[in-house]
Amino acid sequence: MQDVRKILNDFMNGVGNVSATNEADVNAFMGFMGDVYQPRALDTKTKELMSVAIGAYNRCQFCIVYHVYKAYEAGATKQEILEAAMVALTFGGGPTLAYTSTFLVDAANEFEHDFD
Repeated sequence: MQDVRKILNDFMNGVGNVSATNEADVNAFMGFMGDVYQPRALDTKTKELMSVAIGAYNRCQFCIVYHVYKAYEAGATKQEILEAAMVALTFGGGPTLAYTSTFLVDAANEFEHDFD
């Protein structure tokens, strides 16, 4: 099992470290990201599920872990998260399955009850 909580914390701490030297750039990106995830035609949960799928397709462990966490925070269920990953699998094949069956499943299990 991957230590996905450590991966999440390492990512968030890393963003903070980069922000210390490149604050304007990081703040601009984070502001853009925050705006994009606001509910409009699509709700935040749907956007996070899309992000889970994109992260799995791109084989980005940090993206997977972060967006699984954020999907739960937005009200997604474990089944919705896994189903989003299956959509990614139709495009990404074996490599997507590898990341789904490791980082994504471990993150889904680890964070499942964080927002109960």
